[in-house]
Amino acid sequence: MKNRICQLFGIQYPVIQGGMVWCSGWRLASAVSNNGGLGLLGTGSMHPEVLREHIRKTKAATDKPFGVNVPLFYPELETIMDIIISEKVPVVFTSAGSPKKWTPILKEKGIKVAHVIASSAFVVKCEEAGVDAVVAEGFEAGGHNGREETTTLTLIPSVRKVTNLPLIAAGGIATGRGMMAAMALGAEGVQIGSRFAVSEESSAHPDFKKLVTQLGEGDTKLALKKLAPVRLIKNSFFEQVNMAEMAGVSAEDLKILLGKGRAKKGIFEGDLNEGELEIGQVSAFINEILPVKTIMENLIREFQQAKREISESGNFCF
Repeated sequence: MKNRICQLFGIQYPVIQGGMVWCSGWRLASAVSNNGGLGLLGTGSMHPEVLREHIRKTKAATDKPFGVNVPLFYPELETIMDIIISEKVPVVFTSAGSPKKWTPILKEKGIKVAHVIASSAFVVKCEEAGVDAVVAEGFEAGGHNGREETTTLTLIPSVRKVTNLPLIAAGGIATGRGMMAAMALGAEGVQIGSRFAVSEESSAHPDFKKLVTQLGEGDTKLALKKLAPVRLIKNSFFEQVNMAEMAGVSAEDLKILLGKGRAKKGIFEGDLNEGELEIGQVSAFINEILPVKTIMENLIREFQQAKREISESGNFCF
């Protein structure tokens, strides 16, 4: 498979692993890169020196391209970017902020930059900043989401209509058929989070992974909309948030309820009751914990099968 995403990042398949908090360490990133995709380290749950350690371990584990996902609201952002530049990380995916400041700085150092958006309204800012690609993420996704609650099915063609930048689809994609659908809508690659979060190489707690494999439709919901919208598994903590939001509490009160380290408590430490358990809607399709190699093989096989079925099908009336 060769297209602009593969050429841009120097990868075999246009599959990017999401840089998820508490899931995306060096084992996961290097495994995805070694199997033809683009692995990303998730800085959202790493202090600067921890990130440096994971970058170096990723380099030791793969000779393939890899990248780092950087939320631009990160409190130690200057230090994080200095480490990325000094360690010569080849690719950076930015999110949760404006790409205007850091994109030219990173590109001057020869780093490829992609920026995550949740609305076609942000495309112009991405183009002005000079990003190499955009990731259009629908609200089906796990983790932090756009306030517009635009679905991937709606967002991808909307973004494609207003830009010619290389386009990566994200949100609700965990299968080869989902990948095929995204490309039919105008994407040239996919970013997959939840499916890789429940891989053997993910650094998430085993109990969290097991719980995800037991979820069905409707077991996740968008919450904390007055702060930064995030899709959560319905557990005791979610119910506390839901009741508070229904009562109309302030953003400040929600911050107090959230506290610190809530996602770490749930995803990394395995507290399934009081932890903040972030995962996408597509978790309803995920029923087993698999190695990255198998996940990638399944994705590409299903994609190719869907492609053949569409070309050979007699179901079309034209």
